[in-house]
Amino acid sequence: MAVLDVDKTHLLRLVGRRIKRADSPERLTGAVRYTGDLFLPSLLHARLVRSPYAAATIVKIDTDAALAMPGVVRVLTATDLPVRNLRANVDNRTILVAHERATYVGQPVAVVLGETEAAAEDGAAAAGVEYAPLPTTLDMLRALEPDAPAVLTKNEVSDEELAMHGAAAGASKQPNTTAPNISSQQHYQLGDVEAGFRESAVIVEREYRTAWVHQSYIEPQVCAATVDPLGRLVVYASTQAMFRTRDTIASVLGKPPADVRVIAMPVGGGFGGKFGLIEPLVAACALACGRPVRLAYTRMEDLSVGCPAPSSLFRVKAGVRADGTFAALKADVIFDAGAKPGAPAAHAALCLAVFYRWENLDIAATEVVTNKTPTGAYRAPGLPQAMFASESLVDELAEKLGMDPMALRQKNAAREGDIRPDKTPWPQTGLAACLEQAEPIYQRELELAGPYEGVGIALGGWFGGVEPSSALCRLDSDGTLQVSLGAVDLTGTNAGFAVVAAEAFGLDSADQVRVSTVDTDAAPYTGATGGSKTMYTVGPAVMRAAQEARDRVLTIASAELEASVDDLELVNGEVRVKGVPGKVKTLKEIYRLSAGFGAKHEPVVGKGESAISERSPGTGVHIARVRVDPETGRVTPVRYVIVQDVGRAINPALVEAQIQGGGAQGVGWALYEQIVHDDAGTPVTASLMDYTIPKARQVPELDVAIVEVPSTIGPYGAKPVGEPPVIPGGACIANAVRNAVGVRVTELPLTSERVMQAIQCSQQLD
Repeated sequence: MAVLDVDKTHLLRLVGRRIKRADSPERLTGAVRYTGDLFLPSLLHARLVRSPYAAATIVKIDTDAALAMPGVVRVLTATDLPVRNLRANVDNRTILVAHERATYVGQPVAVVLGETEAAAEDGAAAAGVEYAPLPTTLDMLRALEPDAPAVLTKNEVSDEELAMHGAAAGASKQPNTTAPNISSQQHYQLGDVEAGFRESAVIVEREYRTAWVHQSYIEPQVCAATVDPLGRLVVYASTQAMFRTRDTIASVLGKPPADVRVIAMPVGGGFGGKFGLIEPLVAACALACGRPVRLAYTRMEDLSVGCPAPSSLFRVKAGVRADGTFAALKADVIFDAGAKPGAPAAHAALCLAVFYRWENLDIAATEVVTNKTPTGAYRAPGLPQAMFASESLVDELAEKLGMDPMALRQKNAAREGDIRPDKTPWPQTGLAACLEQAEPIYQRELELAGPYEGVGIALGGWFGGVEPSSALCRLDSDGTLQVSLGAVDLTGTNAGFAVVAAEAFGLDSADQVRVSTVDTDAAPYTGATGGSKTMYTVGPAVMRAAQEARDRVLTIASAELEASVDDLELVNGEVRVKGVPGKVKTLKEIYRLSAGFGAKHEPVVGKGESAISERSPGTGVHIARVRVDPETGRVTPVRYVIVQDVGRAINPALVEAQIQGGGAQGVGWALYEQIVHDDAGTPVTASLMDYTIPKARQVPELDVAIVEVPSTIGPYGAKPVGEPPVIPGGACIANAVRNAVGVRVTELPLTSERVMQAIQCSQQLD
């Protein structure tokens, strides 16, 4: 475990400085080569034949018409794929192609391979499939009923992907029920909730809903695979989880991992949606036809059948004592997982209460499956939904109690050592420090608010994932460092690792470090990039690898300069004997002394490992000022401020960019984004004309105030950063709307129609 010496942080040379990303020019100019830019000789393009039914038996697939189309080479059904345990891999969506039965609209039932993408598209359109429609279950409340049509023949709960994000509650349990579509349940209890309600001066009971939301990355799902001349499978993947992708492909195809090489390509946005979706199918197609295959989703396909965040329902009752102490919380939490279990219902239920000291609670979580697209992880799985309910509720309690909403939060916010709903104690947290720094900002925004403007606040946080990692660091001939990782570079993580390595080694600039994500053949094991754990868990491994490489440099210099290691210092790329001018060895000389024919010293290579098992939560407080048009209900964000504890900002420029990006996504959750299905289960928001992502002019001014309460575990005190800024957005803006026009909207997104309807209902009641 990497332990931070807080007393020595003032000696840091690079950590905490704003440093430009070395890869910015190529990214800004479009010079980066993504998976879709690869040229592979004899490449076949894959298009998918998709089910028009949400539930249907596949009676017959006629491939003759598709094969007759010019340029079509193969048409593959599930039984044509070289997949081990086909039924199991289809049921758990490891292989996307349906076998005998389709369970959601758009599910692939066959793959057409063509010499061109147009030929494959024509072939897919020509393929004839005969279906026998089955009864469907599309509504999550209907899915709770024992007589609802069964979506799946077998339900298996898997927390693997959620665990990689740090979102698995650790106890999603197989349901004890006869309802066929309840896939998991969880229950949290603390104290006597009914006694708590009896002691309450104010009780609020509400129902909150959130919609399905897509990750909306710029680059749709894309993967290419080929078989090399030695018979090994090579997969070019836009993935956040390189080793998980390799192991999944190997398992599905019945191959040893050594026969599968995954090359992690630059990822054009992921946000949790690229932990391995289409890669096993593409690999199976390449193996089946013996030629390179590439599948690239269209935008419509991605919005229709990607792996979006699930919809949710929170039925909540809360009580507070006259002095403002939170007394009791009772809730039913329901998540719609679509046609595969794995939604973060249990984690959302846990976090509904985790950021406050609730003396008594009773929270039940239920996950149901429906005949809709299976869901996946999206930045902070389950938390934007949970905090919309929690923070809207806290504001209502404050209003009915006649107490300032900031003061109520400060009084009840969780502190280190408080017992959480899962009976574990809170670790160190900077939540109180964030509230303290946010208070004057909140008061200032209240003073600035004009007519029909309101100010809202909301808090949230993320505990972060934990996973073992490793890194390699070597000295190169020009005196620079090469760091090799298995972590996929997202949002500048490799640039952050360069700072960590340069600081640990003793270099004067991060430009003297090159960090590379190498493929699964060469990379040391590193976990997935996601869950706000990348810097927190991989950073210590990078730090140790650089420190070990530094130790080797000093050992060589000690022998050559005939001086104790304790008497040496590393300055400007040179190892010097302190106080003795002229006794110097450059890093280039050290390299020559440890590499090449006749060198007498061991090569300068450092290896670092970490197995972080403790969490350092990242927390934050958001303040939003909005303007509401009373004639149309339109909500316009005016200003948005995020106060966030990041532990230690390794590179403040990158940290602020992460926070601003998360804040913008939170605005999307709050005001614009939703996947809508029709009565047949067909997504009707399957284009960017229908699915609204906030444009630059629709995102308010986003200011960031960094709070640093250093972790004792993360590298140089770093804490999780990526997840917290998206979490409070929905609640923060909903609270601002309430403050502006006096109405409470309890469903996300806060569309003009919903706000206007709430205003009209309020006027009728008056």
